[in-house]
Amino acid sequence: MSKSGVLDFASGLGGNIDKNEVLSAVDQYEKYHVFYGGEEEERKAHYSDMVNKFYDLVTSFYEFGWGESFHFAPRWKGESLRESIKRHEHFLALQLGLKPGQKVLDVGCGIGGPQREISKFSSTSVTGLNINEYQISRGKELNRIAGVEKTCNFVKADFMKMPFPDNSFDAVYAIEATCHAPDAYGCYKEIHRVLKPGQCFAAYEWCLTDSFDPNNQEHQKLKAEIEIGDGLPDIRLTGECLEALKQAGFEVIWEKDLAVDSPVPWYLPFDPSHFSLSSFHLTTVGRFITRNMLISADFFVSSRPGICGTCPKGKSTCPKFSRAG
Repeated sequence: MSKSGVLDFASGLGGNIDKNEVLSAVDQYEKYHVFYGGEEEERKAHYSDMVNKFYDLVTSFYEFGWGESFHFAPRWKGESLRESIKRHEHFLALQLGLKPGQKVLDVGCGIGGPQREISKFSSTSVTGLNINEYQISRGKELNRIAGVEKTCNFVKADFMKMPFPDNSFDAVYAIEATCHAPDAYGCYKEIHRVLKPGQCFAAYEWCLTDSFDPNNQEHQKLKAEIEIGDGLPDIRLTGECLEALKQAGFEVIWEKDLAVDSPVPWYLPFDPSHFSLSSFHLTTVGRFITRNMLISADFFVSSRPGICGTCPKGKSTCPKFSRAG
């Protein structure tokens, strides 16, 4: 977990949602999805509300269990989860050809883990675009702790309607974020608009491979589980994403399913049969201990006003590398 500690984590549960309204928010979020009678068109029509509820509910848990970068990564044998995530972000920066002093846009930036890592690695200024107020406030605090306020900042906005002039950025990237968009073409078109001509956009994305069979009930079940588990309105086929990029004005110069050649499965941290000290909290026993620890922490924070983190005195990936035409 980040430096703020478990008390700050406990105080942040629920993001901007009042503690008494968390169960209601969970119920409303679940109703968007297939398992609870939800429809794809409903998720797309209300994607902003769905995604906001999702990240208000899960952000603190993500940070506690995953760190400051909310994404997966291909992984080498002997490499830790944190090391693989950092290498994944460095690889993206190198593929973009980032140079010191450039202005870069992180589309759907979360709490800014990749933003901070890529900015420091490439000596660039990175603007994080995010629709979720709680994640932005958390990201600003982490930027302050890391001492990167001069090179990393946040803008609260919808990536379907970006508040930037045309040709504003030297590079743009998105890490498992534009999959939240209700319309891939509309999102990519906005990215193309704010990117300077001839410059590059790179993305890691949740995609369906050609092995997906829409008539296979097990495939449909897995798809629905990923959608509810990641706040997605839909998961598009890789080919659909590539076609949307071309229609938006990009030339696709490189794409690959990185999960295919990964020596260590990307889903290993969720495998209950796999044990390591770094992933202990993700096992059945670890989750039980974590849950009870957080109940205790929540009681401690609630019963000791003035010391919680909000007190002023006291928080399969598929890459597509694209060039604007």
